[in-house]
Amino acid sequence: MCNPEHVGYGMHRMLPAALRSNFQDLPAWRHSVVELLRLTQAACDGPVIVPMTLVNSGYFQEIVGTLRGDGLAVCHFALLAEPATVRRRLGRRSLGTELKPGGWAIDHLSEHLQQLRAPEFAQHIHTDQQTVAQVADAIASSAGLAITPSADGPLRAFLRRYATTIRHIRFD
Repeated sequence: MCNPEHVGYGMHRMLPAALRSNFQDLPAWRHSVVELLRLTQAACDGPVIVPMTLVNSGYFQEIVGTLRGDGLAVCHFALLAEPATVRRRLGRRSLGTELKPGGWAIDHLSEHLQQLRAPEFAQHIHTDQQTVAQVADAIASSAGLAITPSADGPLRAFLRRYATTIRHIRFD
């Protein structure tokens, strides 16, 4: 697992407030992501999972196109859902911290969902009526990967999801 958002959050925190914006707009972020993914892939025996939303087709080409140009097998999946579904999921994931009026995720939601529907972002997986496990199965099947079903019971699964939520809340 290699999450480029962490690089972006670090850059965001290091920059003076006047220079902070969407970290994906920073050429240094895009370059860093390519280099980190090259390094991670070289060090790993299996697939590298990168949970990141890219909606700018130029940035997508810069990152994914470069990696594919390097000969890396990149499977890309755009997870789509209706805006109401995404709002509900953001609320659960972030304990309500991302749903403030004027919050970045909500302000850009419609625009980003529209951009992700573009052909260059296919494979599209519509997730409104699917569980996380069903989406994971669809991705694994399409990518030719075998995954083992979770042996967690309901309580442990809840605790894992809650711990993941807590780790991903940003207070900046």
